[in-house]
Amino acid sequence: MSTGAIKELVYKMADDLLILGHRSSEWIGLGPLLEEDIAFASKAQDKVGQSQAFFELLESLGEEDPDTVAFSRQAEDFHNCTFVELPNGEFDFSMIRHFLFDNADALRYQMLRDSGFEPLRQLAGKFTGELQYHTLHANEWIRQLGTANTESIERMQQQLDIALPYALGIFEPSPFEEELVAANIFAGEEALKSRWIETISSILRITDLSLPALNTVSPQFGGRLGQHTEHLQPLLTEMGEVIQIDPSAEW
Repeated sequence: MSTGAIKELVYKMADDLLILGHRSSEWIGLGPLLEEDIAFASKAQDKVGQSQAFFELLESLGEEDPDTVAFSRQAEDFHNCTFVELPNGEFDFSMIRHFLFDNADALRYQMLRDSGFEPLRQLAGKFTGELQYHTLHANEWIRQLGTANTESIERMQQQLDIALPYALGIFEPSPFEEELVAANIFAGEEALKSRWIETISSILRITDLSLPALNTVSPQFGGRLGQHTEHLQPLLTEMGEVIQIDPSAEW
């Protein structure tokens, strides 16, 4: 089993969490309810904390220290899916992203609890509980907004339609896919996607929202290979301001 295959898997998980954690933090003080300011702050803290743990794992595999890796790379060096780097938009888009991404992330952790790579198995077990809160929060909001009234349902459906191609980019196949599956490190993106579709479909069925036909949707791939939208680099520049001013600053 090559170290490169494990690094690629860990990098994309760490980068997804770091970028979406910072996007979530942008809702602090702007949420439609005080409770949602607190909820998004809590989720942001969890995601950035989880990303740090994965960056520490990468350091143990020979990569640079977490601060350097997290805050000194350029956009083309990041492995996150493009879904997490998109601007927050209004609350409806952010909640749809929260729903689609966090259910995928929770399922990824569940699968990695059976990983043959012990450090990943341990982190997956550690973070599964945190993700339960995230998915419960997202799923309840989808249920409420997806059944509330005509305007709410129409807006949520519109954002679901917009978000789905980017959400499918979460499951962009790894160049090391066969190697990871054969070594029992991770069961693969296709297996994860199948579980995710089943999970989100079961939740959407109790609302007035519907998942667009997947055979009509073109996944937005590229992010895992460093091909990002114009939104990522400005975010990275903003994220790196502190370490550029004070390289000794800590998380």
